[in-house]
Amino acid sequence: MPDRPGLRPRDVTPLPLTALDATAPADVLVTGVTHDSRQVRTGDLYLALPGAVTHGARFAAAAAASGAVAIMTDAAGVSLAGDVSVPVLELADPRSRVGDIAAAVYGHPARDLLMLGVTGTNGKTTTTYLLDSGLRAAGHTTGLIGTVETRVGDERVASIRTTPEATDVHALLAVMRERGVTACSMEVSSHAMVFGRVDGVVFDVAGFTNLTQDHLDFHHDLDDYFAAKARLFTPAHARRAVVVVGDEYGRRLATSTPLPAVTIGRGDADWRVERVGETAYLAGPDGAKVELDVPIPGEFNAANAALAAVMLVEAGVDVATAVRGVAACPGVPGRMERVAGPGGAPAGVVDFAHTPDAIDNVLRALHPRGRLIVVVGAGGDRDRDKRPLMGAAAARGADVVVVTDDNPRSEDAAAIRAAVVAGARAVPDTERAGEILEVGGRREAVRAALSCARGPGDTVVVLGKGHEQGQEIAGVVHPFDDRDVLREELVRWSEEQSA
Repeated sequence: MPDRPGLRPRDVTPLPLTALDATAPADVLVTGVTHDSRQVRTGDLYLALPGAVTHGARFAAAAAASGAVAIMTDAAGVSLAGDVSVPVLELADPRSRVGDIAAAVYGHPARDLLMLGVTGTNGKTTTTYLLDSGLRAAGHTTGLIGTVETRVGDERVASIRTTPEATDVHALLAVMRERGVTACSMEVSSHAMVFGRVDGVVFDVAGFTNLTQDHLDFHHDLDDYFAAKARLFTPAHARRAVVVVGDEYGRRLATSTPLPAVTIGRGDADWRVERVGETAYLAGPDGAKVELDVPIPGEFNAANAALAAVMLVEAGVDVATAVRGVAACPGVPGRMERVAGPGGAPAGVVDFAHTPDAIDNVLRALHPRGRLIVVVGAGGDRDRDKRPLMGAAAARGADVVVVTDDNPRSEDAAAIRAAVVAGARAVPDTERAGEILEVGGRREAVRAALSCARGPGDTVVVLGKGHEQGQEIAGVVHPFDDRDVLREELVRWSEEQSA
């Protein structure tokens, strides 16, 4: 599936193919580039890359028929491409060149934008939305690339992955430049660093939120995961760094990055989040202190707000405008998102939390007058070791835990639930408050959670999928939005109570 169909710049100065490969025919001009044969347009260079399932060169003829003027691939791809009607150029390692090639084809658009990149396990999406709000307060026309959506000014396109492939990144940045965008906030995943998806971009400021267990189906261990994140904080990818030093990995990054870096945390950090009663303040290295109005609940979101504000300051925004802009953020889809039901119904919350640490943080942030009831599951074909840890985090933080299906993908849903339930039940009785239920269907689980609620003092929080609008089961994505389902079930609960 293409990452973001249709978002290509209209006005591209043709680039001689010889600028990318001196052995290319002198008369070939390139006006676009893609790694996806389904996205080829007339004038494109098609990068035929080896993939996990098949080689892109198998689609060379289709790319040429769609208007590709040349194909770049590896030695294996040259053989697979066969006899096509356009030049086929061989590169030793084409994937390592994708970012630089795409940047050149589109005229290095990142150089013309203020680029702010955020990485970390949790908080990337929230921080980029807070950055976007702050940049708008500072007078910028903004773009955003991340897990939920891509924004180009006021146009919004749903995202397929957190960070798109490099060909799409540079096309998007070129569209932003073409439409008058002056600053872009971008989520940068560890996968993006490993696969070179932000190659060719040098961020003006890179920010680090935290690092906790996730993606160990892809990375060998936490140190390998950290090393992937840390690549962002090198001169090849960024000019300045802002690092939250709330965990050992943040502290390690702050001392190891070769970039000019400022830290956020407690004690001797450059910037500190201080609390006086219910009010949070951001204290700077010059002794100045400003009130930090955090628009999203949770102490972890105070850290995200502080990171956004300090990144803005490092990007040249005055601190007063930065904190005012961060405070003006209207919210983030699927992140501590309140879902209101009829009067008298329990409170509803949906959040994307899908790691043990994120679950713990969300549940700590909610303070219902009554009981806290959580619906939680784990995704299939992903880090299996975190599943029992997720169940344990839910059991420690909630009065009732309803374990259900997330995105089972190709795995057996019951086996995934069993791992989460085992983790929840392994928590000693002295450390958990209440009951643990297992309910297979996600809607049925939300309904079961509400059946445990007694009234408006209780809170039902549905975790794991956040903004997502589908549930993937056995290769099929079924329409499913936790927010809509929770809202519908709150209405049902109210009707049943009044019957």
